[in-house]
Amino acid sequence: MNVRKTDIGCPDYKQFLPPVILENYGKWDYHEIPRPGVMLHVGESGDKLWSVRVGSPRLLSVKSILYFCDIADKYCDGFLRFTSRSNVEFMTVHEANIEPMIKELEGEGWPVGGTANSASNVIHTQGWVHCHTSATDASGLVKCVMDELYDDFTHHSLPGRMKLAVACCLNMCGAVHASDIAILGIHRRPPKVQKENLAKYCEVPTTIAACPTGAIRADILNGEKTLQINESQCMYCGACYTACPKLPIADALNDGLSIWVGGKCANARSVPRFTKLVVPFIPNNPPRWPEVVDAVRTIVNVYKAHGKPWERLADMIDRIGWARFFKLTGFEFTKYHIDDYKLATKSYNASTHLRF
Repeated sequence: MNVRKTDIGCPDYKQFLPPVILENYGKWDYHEIPRPGVMLHVGESGDKLWSVRVGSPRLLSVKSILYFCDIADKYCDGFLRFTSRSNVEFMTVHEANIEPMIKELEGEGWPVGGTANSASNVIHTQGWVHCHTSATDASGLVKCVMDELYDDFTHHSLPGRMKLAVACCLNMCGAVHASDIAILGIHRRPPKVQKENLAKYCEVPTTIAACPTGAIRADILNGEKTLQINESQCMYCGACYTACPKLPIADALNDGLSIWVGGKCANARSVPRFTKLVVPFIPNNPPRWPEVVDAVRTIVNVYKAHGKPWERLADMIDRIGWARFFKLTGFEFTKYHIDDYKLATKSYNASTHLRF
């Protein structure tokens, strides 16, 4: 059967897989993690595939990419892959290549780790580098956090897996809803409507339709169409600015960060769950964001001290209780931790209890 070739959509991923993966596709017997950053997959056939995981920044220079390609050519028959959390995994069937490859990578400053009960690399958004609605930076903040958690990435030093994420605004492109520790950039003021000549730059109906809460209304100024915002309905997401450049939302004084914990996708020991708020606001303080780094380190230290083996952070909090978690971390409990969303009573989680 002839398959029509087309330039629409993604190419078939199987054409990029190493031969050992194609030959054992769907027939893997088991896997092991013999040391931090190294995985061994064994097929039913007895074939073995070794993977070395290396942490990298999301934004890579051409020089770094070419370096990775050189490492793959030298030790892995040219095969490597990038993970969703910005790791680089070098895959080889030659066990003898593992130690010299790790020695060369670490010698150039590339950390090997991020497996099993260690800190993951941070999945994150673009931040000030690119995104027009971001309330904080991403790449710089991630660098600061991972500098602090370097040893927890390169060693199996935690009770269980710990996934980290950063999203720069409430649109949450960075998977902060399902990570153990998540940093979320927040706006605290509605967009500033630049009403003069707004209709010349923006399509008014499209901008109104872009608001998920219906906070934008049409207005007239000096006989010309413009917009107004009902601040009580605005949730500061910045979606309107995407549709109309006359509604900028960036605010250097009031923009900042919040910290959330307890998200996870796994259902091995408990059901999947979303993150919950623990620190409602921390001001942006580049270039090192010390307050954010200290808060993350505090959470990690509490997790290390009180987590049981292979217990995720969310499961530990369920066991010890939120009251004790706040006491151990020293974070202040405020009115912002109480779910007062006006439609909360219509959700399946409604109860007589306070929900964090």
